[in-house]
Order: sequence, then structure tokens, then C-alpha cells
Amino acid sequence: MTIHENLLGGPPPTHLPDDPEPRRLLADGTAPADVAARYPTSSLAWAQLADEAFERGAVVESYAYARTGYHRGLDALRRSGWKGHGPVPWEHEPNRGFLRALHALARAAGVIGEQDEHERCAKFLEDSSPTAVRTLG
Repeated sequence: MTIHENLLGGPPPTHLPDDPEPRRLLADGTAPADVAARYPTSSLAWAQLADEAFERGAVVESYAYARTGYHRGLDALRRSGWKGHGPVPWEHEPNRGFLRALHALARAAGVIGEQDEHERCAKFLEDSSPTAVRTLG
């Protein structure tokens, strides 16, 4: 038996369970609103809605979609054993919906002038996955 020890002393990475159907539907071009309606726990669908709203200048709408995806992701993280801190690696594809929603929430909060929320979410993203920060910009 191999025992994996976290030499940094922090919590182990959290890996959300895979839910490939929403990801497949989005990749096949299904409208994110349809995917979110069918799979309301999918952070990825909400994150994509947030990104689309942001791109068309609907920042408050983007904020609302991102907040929904963020909270759905927090629920999933907690069910997966996450204790409120620790890595949520971008490299694990099922984590990307939550990380994208968190990024979108930070971005929209910054634009609407909610600086504390922006800074909190940006720090949370950095603490969760530096790769996500680099990837999402």
C-alpha cells in the first residue's frame, strides 16, 4: 500500500466528482441556459452564462450567474470533503466549473465596485488554483 503524505502540511486537494453530461451538452453547443435549467447544480453552466453575460456588457447579470455557480460549487466542494480551504486544482477538469464561476464573480464584483468581494474572490481563486489564475487571466 502506498501512502501519500502532504509534505506541506496543508489539506489534500479537493477533486469534485465528474458530471460529464453538462460538459458534453455545452461542448455540443447546447445553450448554457438550457443546460443550467436541466442541471442546476452545474457550476460550469452557470459560469458559462456569467461569461456570456459579461461579454455582452450585462455585468450585474454576470454577477448573479457567477454567484449561483459559485454557491453550487461550494456545496459540491463541501460534499467532497472540502473544509473551507485548500487546493482545488484546475488540472482536475470537474473543478473547472467552480473555478470559472469564482473567477467570473471576482471579475464582475470588480467592475460593479464591490472591491471587498473582488479581492476576497481573487484571493480565494489564487489560494485554490494558481493554474486557474494563469489560465483564466
